[in-house]
Amino acid sequence: MAGAVLRSALRRSLGQVRHVSPVRVPRAGERVGRIYAELEREFGMLAPPVALHSPAPEVLAACWMLLRETLVATGSVDRAVKEAVATAVSGANSCPYCVEVHGMTLRQLLDPAGPELGAVAEWARSGGARPAPFPAAHAPELVGVAVTFHYLNRMVNIFLPESPLPTGAPPALRTRATGLLGRFLGPAARRHWAPGGSLDLLPSAALPADLAWAAATPSVAGAFARAAAAAESAGARTVPEPVRGLVRAELAGWDGRPKGPSRAWVNDAVAGLPPAQRAVGRLALLTALASYQVDQSIVADFRQERPGDTALIELTFWAAFAAAREMGTRLTAPANS
Repeated sequence: MAGAVLRSALRRSLGQVRHVSPVRVPRAGERVGRIYAELEREFGMLAPPVALHSPAPEVLAACWMLLRETLVATGSVDRAVKEAVATAVSGANSCPYCVEVHGMTLRQLLDPAGPELGAVAEWARSGGARPAPFPAAHAPELVGVAVTFHYLNRMVNIFLPESPLPTGAPPALRTRATGLLGRFLGPAARRHWAPGGSLDLLPSAALPADLAWAAATPSVAGAFARAAAAAESAGARTVPEPVRGLVRAELAGWDGRPKGPSRAWVNDAVAGLPPAQRAVGRLALLTALASYQVDQSIVADFRQERPGDTALIELTFWAAFAAAREMGTRLTAPANS
């Protein structure tokens, strides 16, 4: 009974999503309904960071595929180690929502954390500044988790509040709610989930060269190949080529450090774009490089050029995934392998 009540409450948490209206469970069609059911069964809850993608079903499929085949599916790496990577990356990206959720799950799986988790977490937090402290055979899963959370953190920073728990709740109530949510997520995290179970959500695709680190694990490679193809399709529909080129150039020259509180840098960066593309370029660059700077005014300016929830999800998906791919390249550079 308590589980059903909490599951109902977690479904209502879709009301936390900003800027777009996620598809509600009773209105979900076959594809979205299947993903929602898998989320609740295999992740443990109808997670708003995934469900927020539902206005664009192909993007929703790509997001769930990335999360499932790296973090959720049972592979050669213990789930606790993968949760440690998810938590560390989320902390480095200043994404308190993901830190809270995955920190809860990690505490359910292993307490206290051992030295192995500490070393892997430091590698993930460093963004490629430290050598990988694990065998090469584990790279597809662990780099995959890191890249997935570099993507998800950007989306969460834009579309969700800082915590999955109600704001303004007394500390004692928050502590109790945190414990309940952790115990709710724990059983799903301990179960065996066969790799590759989500790959039929999108058509097969070739693995791009910059994602070659995933090739040794077919389920991870398949997820990233399909997600990359979906991102390119979304970008072609929603992001003008001059904006895509600008984002790629900025990512290539990025030193990895936060951009800071001012948005002067992005206004300078888009000055060379045609006026009609500047709002699109501003949102794409902020999503990739400073997602915490995206606010209602940035979204409203974008909507004047590209109305509708689908366009907003497709653009942010493309830009956030481009940034995540860049982080994957840095994490697997020869000096850091």
